[in-house]
Amino acid sequence: MNALRVITSVNVKPTHPPSKKYPFTPSSGVEFNSKAILKKTSYVYGLCQPGINDGKHTSGGNHCQALQCFGASEYGGPVSGVRFIIICGDLITRFFPSMNSSRLKSSRVVVLLMVGVSAVVMLMYLHLATEVAHLRNTIHSRSSLGYQEGSVPAASSILDPDNLVVIYNRVPKTGSTSFIGLAYDLCSKNKFNVIHMNTTKNTPTLSLTDQMRFVYNVSNWVEKKPGIYHGHLAYLDFNRFGVNQQPIYINIIRKPLERLISYYYFVRYGDDLRPNHVRRRMGDKMTLDECVAIEHPDCSTTHLWVQVPFFCGHHAECWVPGSGWALDQAKHNLLHNYFLVGITEEMVDFVAMLEYSLPRFFRGAYDLYLSGSKSHLRKTVKKIIPSEETIGKLQNTKVWRLENEFYNFALDHFHFLRKKTLIEAENSGRLMDRGQKFAYEKIKPKKS
Repeated sequence: MNALRVITSVNVKPTHPPSKKYPFTPSSGVEFNSKAILKKTSYVYGLCQPGINDGKHTSGGNHCQALQCFGASEYGGPVSGVRFIIICGDLITRFFPSMNSSRLKSSRVVVLLMVGVSAVVMLMYLHLATEVAHLRNTIHSRSSLGYQEGSVPAASSILDPDNLVVIYNRVPKTGSTSFIGLAYDLCSKNKFNVIHMNTTKNTPTLSLTDQMRFVYNVSNWVEKKPGIYHGHLAYLDFNRFGVNQQPIYINIIRKPLERLISYYYFVRYGDDLRPNHVRRRMGDKMTLDECVAIEHPDCSTTHLWVQVPFFCGHHAECWVPGSGWALDQAKHNLLHNYFLVGITEEMVDFVAMLEYSLPRFFRGAYDLYLSGSKSHLRKTVKKIIPSEETIGKLQNTKVWRLENEFYNFALDHFHFLRKKTLIEAENSGRLMDRGQKFAYEKIKPKKS
């Protein structure tokens, strides 16, 4: 605040009318006459501009509000401590004429000094309190999270590694368990959090209310930042919810037919990670060849239409098998809303690129993956390679053509980024970061 405003409101009944000589009488104590007081203080001493907040009488003249503006730049500029003391002394002289006697001169000086010092201290305290409150509001506004009901806050202008959130919306049967195992092994060492987001019945889409809950939790769960959230969830656009900091999306995709074959036999035979876990098709011995031959629902194009809708998102059209619009949207999101999308068949390159580009999370992931302890964490117990006839039938569908087009699109983009980012060491063949290939120059103005 640039101004200290002191409002005095008095409502008393005088014992007798005030005299004409003085604005109030000693018997009434503090009865004010606004026309006399305000003109002699505001106008004579320049505390307020004429015509601004000069007090108003209510009916009967018994209630008066006197507004005095001390130090207001908009009301004539700040009042110094010395000038304030002079004003106080003059007011006391006018209102208490008996204090003009020589016997009370020393007392008058003491009173004036006490009043002046008290006023200056009060002004300094209020100014300090105002600055502290302003500083607290500034800190709170910068540290507050983006979600505010009814408003869309401004985007954060600072990239803080300790405040990052990575979302790995895992496509099923793409090596996701092997990859996320690296994060769980590194979280203690690199000091970040890993949270599994498990949906009911592994449904990849959320209701609108659950979308809001998820976005709100991810944005406001400060204790779990930095963190990696992972789960079988379709892409969710955080911009729709007005948050000020977007999460970093990563993912891995796989050749469509290989992913379908792995999934088909996984739900029947399970994997070596949890061999005793009963899968929903456990005991069903039907091969994929037999399934395709009789056009069984378990091998319909619906089970092939997975990677495109996972990248497309929560739109209804995304989940229509063979939708060209869904393919275009998936490509758009991959390019504009994903930090990096890897390939199952080239997992080691994906891990290396993440270590060099996001070391806050993945420092040490490359060596850990090469050690072999996490490179093949889960394998389907039994897989039967389908016949050429079966492969031909599946590849002759629109769904496979669109899924394969998306895979090749992601593969080309991944190879482009890999070429720009990684280089193999001549002696060891180890993947290394190419290093910084830009520099800042011609910086003006120069510091003196």
